[in-house]
Amino acid sequence: MAPAKILDGRIAARIVKAEVAQALAKLKNKPGLATVLVGDDAGSHSYVNGKHRDCSQVGINSIRVELPASVSQADLLEEVDKLNRSKDCSGLIVQLPLPAHIDTNVVLGAIDPDKDADGLHPINLGKLALSQAGVVPCTPGAIVELLKRNQISLEGKEVVIIGRGTTVGRPLSLLLSSKGIDATVTLLHSKSSDIKSHTRRADILIAALGRAHFLTSDMVKQGVVAVDVGITRNASRLVGDIDPGVSKVASAIAPMPGGVGPMTRALLLSNLLMLHKE
Repeated sequence: MAPAKILDGRIAARIVKAEVAQALAKLKNKPGLATVLVGDDAGSHSYVNGKHRDCSQVGINSIRVELPASVSQADLLEEVDKLNRSKDCSGLIVQLPLPAHIDTNVVLGAIDPDKDADGLHPINLGKLALSQAGVVPCTPGAIVELLKRNQISLEGKEVVIIGRGTTVGRPLSLLLSSKGIDATVTLLHSKSSDIKSHTRRADILIAALGRAHFLTSDMVKQGVVAVDVGITRNASRLVGDIDPGVSKVASAIAPMPGGVGPMTRALLLSNLLMLHKE
């Protein structure tokens, strides 16, 4: 069997960013993206820095709010409220994860749904569940877009998602099963029994568990399309959920890093463009 095709998110993201820049060139007033970052997590800082680089490349204004890990929930909510009311802010994101003393659901719920660039507000997740037009969460949207731009159809396919987190697994299952995409979706989690029996029948397998190299080649069928969304810091580097051996069995693979991550940042720009009001 030929080596697995690499679904390169960096190439696809450059195309999406060029499309966003082209649309922005027609606008009188440029949108503004605000990021709220709490604490000193190196991965979060790196990710937010990348988002601001993307903004500068396509001509989007950006606003940075950085708060100490000790910030109170009340003070964090006050910063979110300021951005909700700011005319310079077309959309905002609160970088996750937040410190343990902060209730993430309360903070995400405090974002104005019309400025929710990450698509994680309960109202926007509700629209996704009801197949109503709205902002799609960035990572699920990035996965669909990466497959689409590599001519990989989802219609009627058996798709297995490992991981039921609220930022990827759960909203992704809603998106993939919606009309117009029409996949058949199985969502696996820590209480699922006989995981291998499910993963081995998948046409497309999406790993979003956060356990290094959890998915091995004996757990997939020949020709599977494998998408790695999990991130684990292993010594000095980041590794994904999919073991390297899977590439010898798969027909295509979105690696980590370099697969879904760049597309997630690109989809954030697309979401912001949609939220922007001239």
